[in-house]
Amino acid sequence: MIKPSIVVCCTLALVCVASPGEASAWEPAGHTQIPIWPGKVPDAAPLAATESSRQGRDFVGGKPITIIDTVSQPTITVYPAKGKNTGAAIVVFPGGGYQILAIDLEGTEVADWLNAKGITCVLLKYRVPGEGHKPKSGPYPESPTALEDAQRALGLVRLHAKDWHIDPHRIGVLGFSAGGNLAAALSTHYKTRLYKQVDAADKLSCRPDFAVCGYPAYLNEHPPKSFQLDSSVPVTKQTPPTFLFHAEDDPVIDVDSSLVYFNALRKAGVAAELHVYADGGHGFGLRRTKNPITRWPELVETWLHTIGILSF
Repeated sequence: MIKPSIVVCCTLALVCVASPGEASAWEPAGHTQIPIWPGKVPDAAPLAATESSRQGRDFVGGKPITIIDTVSQPTITVYPAKGKNTGAAIVVFPGGGYQILAIDLEGTEVADWLNAKGITCVLLKYRVPGEGHKPKSGPYPESPTALEDAQRALGLVRLHAKDWHIDPHRIGVLGFSAGGNLAAALSTHYKTRLYKQVDAADKLSCRPDFAVCGYPAYLNEHPPKSFQLDSSVPVTKQTPPTFLFHAEDDPVIDVDSSLVYFNALRKAGVAAELHVYADGGHGFGLRRTKNPITRWPELVETWLHTIGILSF
């Protein structure tokens, strides 16, 4: 199990660079959020504040970051493919230490990229109670809420695949930092829902057909006594094909998090690809900088062709 102190350290590193401006509720421009739970949200806990979004002071690629915290009503926002629709879809999990969501840097900007490539993007706003709030927030199994939301979201996308012009057998996930951890958690916890079934969406598989994990958090054993995969992500040969990228100089999440996961995938016979760069830091999303690591989207596009999700 991940110790709470690890989660807090990662969160503080993210929050300190994203000091809040004036807060307001987040709304996706030109799109409608769809609540993923039709009734009571499972394992819901009372929060000390309501959901808010605000612009941080930190700049990545010359632009500030918009962050969300205190999520109590998780939603998905569907961004349809533009131009030629490939039929592929990716559910995106923004990062933020399971305390905030970097909703533009690792969310809406990802949708712009995917849509331009003919891929439908489904952006998940998952539960992150917010720094300083009493209810638990963290990776599974410390807290089940984010993984519950991810399982539910995958089922909903498959249920509505025809309506949203998606191939139900080409639905993947892409997550950053804590969202990368969530992508790995869903890739290894899909056989049984963590919540009581709600409707037809929960009768469908929530296994991603592929996964992309960007500088994923918490995948190595904590405290790091040895080079071991954390028991919360039990890789098997059924774990979906996975692409990982990470910077060796990441000051927030040690590159071992990606290395141990890749090693476990390799040993299990899962098709996996790992790119480690000397420089790049943490939390860069898709914003281009001087560091070569920010060209990772081109590598992902090639990989998606290689594994048959996109056609040449």
